[in-house]
Amino acid sequence: MKKETIAMLLAGGDGSRLNILARQRAKPAIPFGALYRIIDFTMSNIAQSRVDVVGVLTQYKPLSLMEHIDNGRPWDLFGRTRLVEILPPKTGEEIFDWYRGTSDAVYQNLGFINDFSPQLVLVVSGDHIYHMDYNTLIAFHGEKKAEVTICLIRVPLKDAHHFGSGEVNNEGKIINWIEKPKAPTSNLASMGIYVFNKDLLAKTLTTVSRKGGVDFARDIIPAMLNKNRVFGFEFKGYWRDVGTIDAYWNANMDMLRRNSGLTIKEWNIKTNLHAKGEVGDRPSAYVSRGADISHSFIARGCVIEGKIRNSVISPGVRIHKNTVVSDSIIFHGSEIGADSVVQKCIIDKYVTLGRSVTMGSGNSIPNQKFPHHLQTDITVIGKAANIRAHVRIGKNCIVNPGTTVSEDCESGTTI
Repeated sequence: MKKETIAMLLAGGDGSRLNILARQRAKPAIPFGALYRIIDFTMSNIAQSRVDVVGVLTQYKPLSLMEHIDNGRPWDLFGRTRLVEILPPKTGEEIFDWYRGTSDAVYQNLGFINDFSPQLVLVVSGDHIYHMDYNTLIAFHGEKKAEVTICLIRVPLKDAHHFGSGEVNNEGKIINWIEKPKAPTSNLASMGIYVFNKDLLAKTLTTVSRKGGVDFARDIIPAMLNKNRVFGFEFKGYWRDVGTIDAYWNANMDMLRRNSGLTIKEWNIKTNLHAKGEVGDRPSAYVSRGADISHSFIARGCVIEGKIRNSVISPGVRIHKNTVVSDSIIFHGSEIGADSVVQKCIIDKYVTLGRSVTMGSGNSIPNQKFPHHLQTDITVIGKAANIRAHVRIGKNCIVNPGTTVSEDCESGTTI
């Protein structure tokens, strides 16, 4: 089956800066916006762009991700000429047991690419929130007679050191490229989206990999830059790298903010509603007469008896009477007892909060164990944790999955 363009979707990241949210799942499999997972955005972009062969490169904690993607049917990537194939590391072989980096993952699957004899290979990441028609990118690639095209987006110069940074000339050709520069001179940041001419990609991957190179931004792009036509495509829509807890929280809140640019309904994002623990056949949400909801998203299967402000509530959540939830994200199946206060928290699946629990209050102290992960007053509760009645938990706290908490916790604590 020959294809003009195929996609290789990088979905193996461990999401270490997301701390316990990525402890038991791959980063792209983290729930987002009540109904979705992070990978749904890239999968939907691929499907809507009519790229109908996708290799999904998994590695870290892949089970929930594999269950979610299933056979690609939720995105209509299933049939005689459409295909989604999960490509985990070939463990047990003599060469390498694990993917050592982004380019190494694609290098180890050149056989999959060659099976379809494509002219172009679209390489995308599964851990960003955005909406893009890749056909516009591919058309730009053709118009410029490019051999490589890199998607770039303008970020504040102070943040550019987190990304690969490119400088372009008037033609759009990249004339300088630095991976995560200490003192960036350009605010054009790489989005981790590339279009490659297949033959050049295969040749460069083979050459660079033999020299120990494993990463697209650090190894492959510099090797191509001076010898080949490498162009930058500037993207001007909404895009957010949700690689930190603060960025993840803000992206969810963007769903509720006017004019944020994140408009999931208009983007027509698809998801697997019937994967284990998702929406499935849940009934409509029940909102009691005494409930008070404003500026929030409430999913199916919820029972709401309290007050909800500026929050994203996933399927099957129960919030009891006289409870106030604000500026928070609550995953599937969690329950918050009566007379509780939850402020600026991310609560993972199947968490139980007893009666009269207070969360997210107190002094603003960075997390003592992970100060770079939690310093913006967000408290994160791990999957299936149990917070006993009358417990108070401060700001920037972490409660590990499955933990039972029966005593108060000061701000900045990890339990």
